[in-house]
This record gives sequence, C-alpha cells and structure tokens, in this order.
Amino acid sequence: MDCYSRDSKSFRVEICLSCSMFSKLFGKKKKEESKYDHLPLPETPDWSVLGADMHSHFLPGIDDGAKDINDSLLLLKTMAELGYKTIITTPHIFVDYHPNTTETIGAALAITQQAIKENNIDITLRAAAEYYLDDYFSQLMDKEPLLAIYNNEVLVEFSMMFEPPDLAQTLFKMQTSGYKPIIAHPERYQFFHRNLDKYRELKDRGCLLQLNMLSIAGYYGAAVKTVAEQLLEKGMYDYCGSDAHHEKHLSVLRAMACSRDYYKFANYPFLNSRLST
Repeated sequence: MDCYSRDSKSFRVEICLSCSMFSKLFGKKKKEESKYDHLPLPETPDWSVLGADMHSHFLPGIDDGAKDINDSLLLLKTMAELGYKTIITTPHIFVDYHPNTTETIGAALAITQQAIKENNIDITLRAAAEYYLDDYFSQLMDKEPLLAIYNNEVLVEFSMMFEPPDLAQTLFKMQTSGYKPIIAHPERYQFFHRNLDKYRELKDRGCLLQLNMLSIAGYYGAAVKTVAEQLLEKGMYDYCGSDAHHEKHLSVLRAMACSRDYYKFANYPFLNSRLST
C-alpha cells in the first residue's frame, strides 16, 4: 500500500531501538556512501539495468494507483522514459478496500494494453496482483489460481502495524498449494524492526523478499531506510520494485537514478531481469 507516517515520540524511540537491534543482528553498519562516492553521478535517469519492474499500480481506476486511463498512460510513458521495457503491474486484491478479481484486473489490463499500442508507448505491460493476506485470501487459494509474478511466485503483503497471528500458517498454505511467496516491501513492516530475526526466518521458510526502491531514498522514513539498506547490504533481497502509485513516486525514482543510490541497484543481482523474457 501507499505511504504511512507516524510522528509520535514513541515512534522516534522505536527508530532508535530498530537501529540498535540491527547493529546486534547484522553487525556495525559501514558508511554506505563510501562504496560509491568515488563513482561519477549518472548523467541521465536510466533504470534499464533492472530489466523490469514487478510491483506497481498502473491499471486505471481499480485501486489506489492510476485514476483513469490517461493517468495510466502518463505513468507508463514515464516508466518507458526511465528505461523500463517490461512492467508487471500488481493491483491490490484486498477485499475490504480494493475487491479486485482476476476478471477486473484482466479487463483493465486489456484496456491499458490497447491504449499503449494506440499511443505508441514502447513498453510491455503484464499484470499479476498484490494480495493482502487475510481470511479472504486463504479462501481464494481454494477457489482459483493466483496471479503470479513469475511461474508460481506470488506477491503478498499484510498489515504494516501488526503481525498477523496466522502469518506462518498462511505462508505455509501458499507453499503447500504450490506457490512461492514474494513478501512485498518487508522493510516497511514495523513489527519486524522489533524482532529482526523475522527476516531470516522468512528466507529460511522459502519466501522471496522484494525491496521497495523508494525505501532506499528515505521516502517512508529513517527507520525503513536503515532496515532496507542493511537487508540490501546483506544480500537478503530477491526482487526490487517501484511500488509506484502516482507521479510523485516516479519523480523520486528519476532523482534516484541520477544519484549514487543508482549504484546500490546496478551492482545487486536482483531477479528482475528474468521477467523481461
């Protein structure tokens, strides 16, 4: 989901505790910029090194992303200008807020693909979904095939604030049903900041982890940025995605591509490139 913010005193304390715990789990963090400050700033914004984007909200009017087809085309044109050739867009399936189905996503995808063709935008668009883990999701697995990012890999999210009591059971059910969970933006789940072994547990359970690119830019706050950089440094991410909902997100991506943050992505073996085939 899109950005959340908390400005309370308790949250500032939580940030300090998160940083302290990360030092204990992963060791003292090196100064990140020292790796790249000898390299030149990229002159033009170009994310073609990633090959594909696998988390976004570009289909018109079906979730909290693109509002209409004109908005979709503007966002997709900008992604093409940023060097992306393949987009796997991922509308929310969250029954309480965005009750999408395979049918609503398929219909919106067909409209958008036709509009891309008519407007000569040089980009390939496919669709999967970002599933919210709740009781409805568990029932959905029993009814129909899930929309996958790649083969059997399915993007999932859950509450930013509270760990679902049945998280382990739901992930296990996914796997016994033949799916491999991709955990969307794990750095943004604040309860994991208080129990950082959770990241290793997820990997040990066979889950893939997807970095939100904007987390590295500090878009979601200092604590999220710290966690994201540590996970990236330790090689725990598998995919990265823009999670772009609107033009402001793409403006941040454009700025990142011309900063030394670019090298953090260019020098990391993300699996995104295989999505372009």
